[in-house]
Amino acid sequence: MDLLTANDRPGEYPRSWYAASAEPLPLQPRAEGALSCDVCVVGGGYTGLSAALHLAERGYDVILLEAQRLGFGASGRNGGQVGTGQRQDQDWLEKTLGKTRARALWDVAQEAVATVRDLAARHAPEADWRDGIIHAAHKPRFVPEQHAYAEKMARDYGYDLIRPLDRDELRDLVNAKAYFGGDLDMGGGHLHPLRYALGLARAARAAGVRIFENSRVSAITHADPALVTTEAAQITARFVAMGCNGYLGRLEPGVAARVMPINNFIAATRPMTDAERRAVIDADHAVADSKFVINYYRFSADNRLLFGGGESYGYRFPADIAATVRRPMEAVFPQLRGIEITHAWGGTLGITVNRMPHFARLAGNVLSAAGYSGHGVAMATMGGRLLAEAIAGQAERFDLMAQVPTHPFPGGTALRQPLLIAAMLWFALRDRL
Repeated sequence: MDLLTANDRPGEYPRSWYAASAEPLPLQPRAEGALSCDVCVVGGGYTGLSAALHLAERGYDVILLEAQRLGFGASGRNGGQVGTGQRQDQDWLEKTLGKTRARALWDVAQEAVATVRDLAARHAPEADWRDGIIHAAHKPRFVPEQHAYAEKMARDYGYDLIRPLDRDELRDLVNAKAYFGGDLDMGGGHLHPLRYALGLARAARAAGVRIFENSRVSAITHADPALVTTEAAQITARFVAMGCNGYLGRLEPGVAARVMPINNFIAATRPMTDAERRAVIDADHAVADSKFVINYYRFSADNRLLFGGGESYGYRFPADIAATVRRPMEAVFPQLRGIEITHAWGGTLGITVNRMPHFARLAGNVLSAAGYSGHGVAMATMGGRLLAEAIAGQAERFDLMAQVPTHPFPGGTALRQPLLIAAMLWFALRDRL
């Protein structure tokens, strides 16, 4: 089954609240005939749009190919949370890679957040950036761990934007008995993800990028120049930058072995009154909890609760996505039982075994960045920037990311799905117990 069409109609955005509240670009033409460029970017999400924009600003002639619509995939469907740091925390990075490389990875991640802030301010003010992410502990033993981590970041990294929250402080912000404390990170934030992606697309087009939609890549021939083939076009390019993430399919088997697609789901409630909103989250911050199958949520500008919860590991989304999300939403907020859900949608993201992104030079002139594992608004944007740097001959930071080990999934592409399902069922059971 084809992930690009398993749950969506060709050339159409999903029926999400994001799509309903964004203004898409006019449909871009399909790539046809023989084309040539300096760099062919494959994928019209954050990675590809960021790479294209940064390359065009450096003076490169860039073609961007998107199989569906710009921002169609996870970039236009996610929770909109822009988290600080890498997907793994600094304790894990220090233990795995050493303190020097861990510090360098922290610096890259912090620049990633700053890059999103800057690009959103310049190209997508309508994306409505707002500061702050609350991390809520669903088990008492996690609270001292989170507080100790906040102290570590201030002491060892000079990062003083995280403050611990005890149970009462958290309850003042998030009216949910499910949590026992946590922290508030004012260095991160949240935004409207599809408006942000479309803002990047408009900026890339204004910078001279030739954008083609409904132009699915069927093959990439590693040569100099490289050859990128679609149904109706052949593009010769000095370089290829790939940003396909969960929708890669089998286009590049080496990446597919390390980046696996999984599905996640979000629902939007009806608009609430200000009083109703404050009775759920009495702050303008996003929230993410400590469950392995994470719950994440925030309010939209028009007072809808956008609640993400639940995962699946096959190709098809559940028949009733709203019911899938309602269960964890009402478990966290019983006061919302029966509230109207106006939109519910699914999306496919790419994960890796260790949840760190997979950066790879597949050939001398073919590069890929993917596998952001739910931490992609900032790191996918940064991934595109690092692809542009590497193509321009400044590969130090791309290589830093590429040196983080991302191992193939056990069982390869044939057995990884049933093995992952078994593992995720165990983790879900651990969350409940």
